[in-house]
Amino acid sequence: MNLLSRVVWFVFWVVMMVWGIRLLRWLFPSALRDRGRTDSEPEDSNMERQGRRLVRDPVCGTHVAEALAVPLREGSEVMHFCSTECRDKYAASLRKYAAHG
Repeated sequence: MNLLSRVVWFVFWVVMMVWGIRLLRWLFPSALRDRGRTDSEPEDSNMERQGRRLVRDPVCGTHVAEALAVPLREGSEVMHFCSTECRDKYAASLRKYAAHG
């Protein structure tokens, strides 16, 4: 066989393999979809994990999930902090600036 015919055969078999894999995915979609999930973990928990909103701490710049953040309400605005220490630093700096006018 010459080089051109070998290349054609190679491309032919690659196309056949790709089509075969797609056919298997079409025939058995549930076997591939549930592979990463354990039985103890419900399907909705993955969606909740992806739906969490991250907020940025204004003091140290750390990103934290809004559900885990320490909130501080300032008027109509809610600030989120990674820890009580950062919240206290922010509150102390506000009082310092307010005292100086």
